[in-house]
Amino acid sequence: MSAPAAGAFRSLRSHNYRVWAAGGFVSNIGTWVQRTAQDWLVLTILTHHSASAVGIVMALQFGPQFLFLPWTGFAADHFNQRRLMMATQSAMALLALLLGLLTVTGVVQLWHVYVFAFLFGTAAAFDAPVRQTFIAELVGDGDLANAVALNSTSFNAARLIGPAISGLIIAMVGTGWSFLLNGASFVAVLLSLALLRTGELHPHPRAIRTKGSFTEGFRYVWGRPDLQTILIMLFVVGTFGLNFPIFISTMAVRIFHADARGYGLLSSAMAIGTVSGALFNARRDRPRFESLLGAACLFGIGCTLAALAPEYWSFAAALVIIGVAALIFTNSTNSLMQLSTEPAMRGRVMALRVSVALGGAPIGAPIVGWVADHLGPRWALGVGAASGFAAAAVAVYALTKGVGRHRTPARQT
Repeated sequence: MSAPAAGAFRSLRSHNYRVWAAGGFVSNIGTWVQRTAQDWLVLTILTHHSASAVGIVMALQFGPQFLFLPWTGFAADHFNQRRLMMATQSAMALLALLLGLLTVTGVVQLWHVYVFAFLFGTAAAFDAPVRQTFIAELVGDGDLANAVALNSTSFNAARLIGPAISGLIIAMVGTGWSFLLNGASFVAVLLSLALLRTGELHPHPRAIRTKGSFTEGFRYVWGRPDLQTILIMLFVVGTFGLNFPIFISTMAVRIFHADARGYGLLSSAMAIGTVSGALFNARRDRPRFESLLGAACLFGIGCTLAALAPEYWSFAAALVIIGVAALIFTNSTNSLMQLSTEPAMRGRVMALRVSVALGGAPIGAPIVGWVADHLGPRWALGVGAASGFAAAAVAVYALTKGVGRHRTPARQT
């Protein structure tokens, strides 16, 4: 067993990746603390259990991924990635602190949360593609898939801790302190960026600034049926399936009548699945297109079981299955797209990926929230299940056409 474990954590041999991972883990905990607190604030304090309001917050937070797509991918491919991340991380820290102060002082209103969700989403839109492509600079293409999986392990291990911490903070001192804690946690990732050994990075050539460089990314994807298929599957699942704040919060409050601690525990239960899925991915050298099919099917099954769960703990168990499937699916799309894309195009291609994965929230989240409000949370989970099965159908069709089977990975540098 020791050999596979060593292989699963091989990216940690890199000093730069170890520093980055340490800072990122602390910041990830803060992120989950805030996400849990934000959903709880909107659902139970600023509204009377309105899933639609949670959906609007999600739409505003993830909408900028699509709205600013022409600039986010361009920035990732053309600017210094480390400096750009220091700017975006600093902006998100400031926003978290300001929202925390509004909440602690008792003046926060629903429209404040809407505004901050949009501003936070704007900073995250510029941060996400550069943060994903920066991994290749830390470890090189040879360990890229492993580093992507370990990043997800860190993010979802933090998901085990963050919601539970947030639940305790909310119960003991109030929601606003969760936002303040998240703001402070950004110090860790900023420090890690400052401590990187720049001479040990593996920089790819920056793209040349030319007229039409943004549309070049669209043309590149247009000529790649494998990338098109992945993006279609990601859009379906991302729009209608990855609405976990709505699924978990409405089931916790309206079906199982849980308090803040019980809600945080459900989020942590799902994280058990996502961590397991991330570690599974970390043991693989390279993902396969067929893994998208299996993960999409498993996601549909998990959402079906969650919708039918008769009591709290069976629902928590179903969330573990959903977590495994969602992580394998999203991680595989990340690694497959990066490893099969030319380095100079990765920023724009990954910006497209992020915008498709998260930019569908303005469409899907309000719809799923409406379903949860008018038909019930179980039916909302049924929408998520349908998205998994629909994505699986797309994968089956693509495989029958030979898509994704013989694609040569991008040349390593």
